[in-house]
Amino acid sequence: MRRDGVADVDVRDYLRVVRAHWVLLVAGLLLGAVAAATVSLLLPKQYTAETQLFVSTTGSSDLATAVQGNHYAEQKVASYAELVRSKELATAVIDDLGLDMTALELQERIEAEVVVDTTILDVAVTDPSPQQALAIAESIDAEFAALVRLLETPEGETRSPVRVTVIATPELPESPSSPAVVANTALGAVLGLALAAVTAVVRDRLDTTVKDDTVAAEIAGAPVVGHVPADAELATRHVLESHSTSRTAEAFRHVRTNLAFLDVDDPPRSILVSSALPGEGKTTVAVNLALALARSGKTVTLIEGDLRSPRVIRYLGLVGGVGLTTVLAGQAELEEVVQPLDGGALQVLGAGRTPPNPGELLSSQAMRALVKDLLAERDMVVIDAPPVLPVADAAALAPFVDGVLVCARWGGVTGDQLTRTTAALKRVGADILGVVLTMVPARAEPVAYGYGETEVEPTGRRTWRRPAVAQVSAAQPPA
Repeated sequence: MRRDGVADVDVRDYLRVVRAHWVLLVAGLLLGAVAAATVSLLLPKQYTAETQLFVSTTGSSDLATAVQGNHYAEQKVASYAELVRSKELATAVIDDLGLDMTALELQERIEAEVVVDTTILDVAVTDPSPQQALAIAESIDAEFAALVRLLETPEGETRSPVRVTVIATPELPESPSSPAVVANTALGAVLGLALAAVTAVVRDRLDTTVKDDTVAAEIAGAPVVGHVPADAELATRHVLESHSTSRTAEAFRHVRTNLAFLDVDDPPRSILVSSALPGEGKTTVAVNLALALARSGKTVTLIEGDLRSPRVIRYLGLVGGVGLTTVLAGQAELEEVVQPLDGGALQVLGAGRTPPNPGELLSSQAMRALVKDLLAERDMVVIDAPPVLPVADAAALAPFVDGVLVCARWGGVTGDQLTRTTAALKRVGADILGVVLTMVPARAEPVAYGYGETEVEPTGRRTWRRPAVAQVSAAQPPA
């Protein structure tokens, strides 16, 4: 389902809805079944006694008369079904049994229908008491035959040409005919599941947050290069152990590998990590990506470029106080304030003291020169930048690097917010390398996904296009 206002629904959209809302669907199914079963068990039990009546004409001596009599019975049998449900018969049964009810109440408990292409009447009597249901059915057999004789006997005659015969005598019902607990429970489960499914689809259609690789890639115009799973330990510690083999550690290794494959001949060396809004995990991504790059054999400098809300130094347990602002202000040399990690493979340049004008400082020529000088000595530079929408700092930094890595919190950032973020970056000429979906719940992690391919335009800018057939396992780097 598209999040940019265009509906494009296929089976995979509904499968994604099922996967994302399976708890709601199961809950709906169970609640529907339990509710239906509970209501069914609380309803009063009803018992049904059944009888069958055969309507025929009196005997005749020749075939022609017999055929004519049978045709007469077939014509009359439909009216006899109405007679079984009539007030006259109900009154006669009430008088016969001494029932404490009105004729209308008894009529509502009697059903009669004609067996197709026969002169047989099926009669059913339903009552809360099985004994009373049986007694009413037996009384109907007798009283109906008497009523037919009375109505069908010609004036001046003593014998009716129509005869009613009981061909299936009623029996005492042993189990209730209603409520049908099993059938009602099954129906309740189906209705509960259907209601839950409608709710899930409506919620999904009204949910404009980014939860899909295709949507994120189309908005950003760049591939999704990684999925960082929701990880309680990462949310607390922010930094992964060096030799961790967890799913989260593998996710950052995938991001590292995918960035290298965006352009094999000219991979990005300076990367700005940002997001649309605060709280999307950009600093955690920047720190662990820099560590993953350093542990792959590259020399990396990580710059704490979020001067308004710096967290890199705190996450890594390093010393603050001096850093980027100190260097840009000319109060210290770079070598004096960078802090080494992993044997020097990773150098960290903290934010330093918070200046009154962060945006102007980050957009200065001194900042551009600093990045250029670092690239002359180090393999890669990773900058943790502020979020794009609240302040203009990230947009000011973007022209100084090879590309921007946009972090988007799964189910947190909306399509509109991501659109405005990428538009702001593109307006300053930034090259968006890719999107990293963060805090992705386990149920939403893809089993397999494709990587975008890159091609170099005459200007040298990378562009992304959807791969035609490339599908690789999430457990393997792209080929």
